[in-house]
Amino acid sequence: MSVAVLSVGIADTASAADWYTGAEPVVLEENWTTAVDASVAVTSNSSAFGSVTGTMATEGTLLESGPRIRVEGVAGTYSYPGRDVGKRVTGYQQEGALSGGYEWIWRDAALAGFIGFNVRSNQLSIVDPGNPVVGTGVGAKVAANFYARPTENTMFSAYGSYSTQFNAYYARVRLGYMVADGVYVGPEALFLGDNFFNQYRIGGHVTGFSFGPIKMAVGVGYVKDRIQGSGYYSTVEARTAF
Repeated sequence: MSVAVLSVGIADTASAADWYTGAEPVVLEENWTTAVDASVAVTSNSSAFGSVTGTMATEGTLLESGPRIRVEGVAGTYSYPGRDVGKRVTGYQQEGALSGGYEWIWRDAALAGFIGFNVRSNQLSIVDPGNPVVGTGVGAKVAANFYARPTENTMFSAYGSYSTQFNAYYARVRLGYMVADGVYVGPEALFLGDNFFNQYRIGGHVTGFSFGPIKMAVGVGYVKDRIQGSGYYSTVEARTAF
């Protein structure tokens, strides 16, 4: 089922993966034009997904408003109780997406919108008549992300995407308060699903701490899934630019 970004109501797949950490914008060299985001999400509801997203400025740099190209890939596995087959079903998902868009950059905010297509493949360990999200197909995909620092010590980020392939959607909102230079702590909420599952997650995050040139974020919290019931989730995200 799909994201960030994930699967039969279990991983971060619903929208696949546009993993915007919401970190404070990094001061980049003027010639840096590409950002790479990577993420891993695991739930106690038997799912694990990983994703990689590359965003490139086709004119100017990432510190300037301008056109963008985005390439995404996500893969993972999940399992759930197959009610129509009386057995536990394991699913395997792979997805790739290509889109173009534009990003507006201001002093304390950034807004980007994308439109393109995605190819998504879902396979099941056994045939499950109750799961319509099976096979490989192509869909149109739209996505948008927004980041802002409303005050000197606070941040807000939001991301959302939708694909016509299996009607997969993903949305995430984060609020943060600065506890150290560029490091924010606060709540987050996620909503994801497709034609088979629906899920929401409520938790907290620490965003913006660094390891060399890499910005990191971690999140943990509670997950409620229509198919799997309640559980817990954890995510680790990283961003670098060059």
